[in-house]
Amino acid sequence: MNKVKLFLLLALSATLSFGAMAQAGGEKAPLSIGTNGELQEVISSDIQFTEETFDFGELDEGPLVTHEFKFKNTGKEPLTMTNVKASCGCTTPEWPKDPIAPNGEGTIKVTYNTKGRVGPFNKAITITSNAAEPTSRIYIKGTVKAAPVEQTMPVKVVSPIMNAE
Repeated sequence: MNKVKLFLLLALSATLSFGAMAQAGGEKAPLSIGTNGELQEVISSDIQFTEETFDFGELDEGPLVTHEFKFKNTGKEPLTMTNVKASCGCTTPEWPKDPIAPNGEGTIKVTYNTKGRVGPFNKAITITSNAAEPTSRIYIKGTVKAAPVEQTMPVKVVSPIMNAE
């Protein structure tokens, strides 16, 4: 008898979840089954970036370049970032270590080292947090132009043979 109740509860939950998704325009409805067996909304944090990709355009080789990605916690709980990691060592992210309150805002500062990296680049920064979607990504891209070759003054070569008389 318990298996039948569990099956019916799961079937009801699935039906309600699909109905909620259809009403929300296909977006995920954060719902779960509570300890009392009733369907309830999951309260969580959520992260929304003002932009997910930043294009530096053309850059000269050599300097470090930086961009700050702004975000907002659109959830109902504080947002905590547990890790922010770049796809390679040429990119360094800095992120808030303290929780971001609901409706609070913050920034992730991303620095790219152009030295020795001529050509196009597209780097991903992966954010791990307690948001409804626990993993999200932001991107930087651009093209690094080769640094101009330093020109030196021509050196006059004095040959001992030419000066010997």
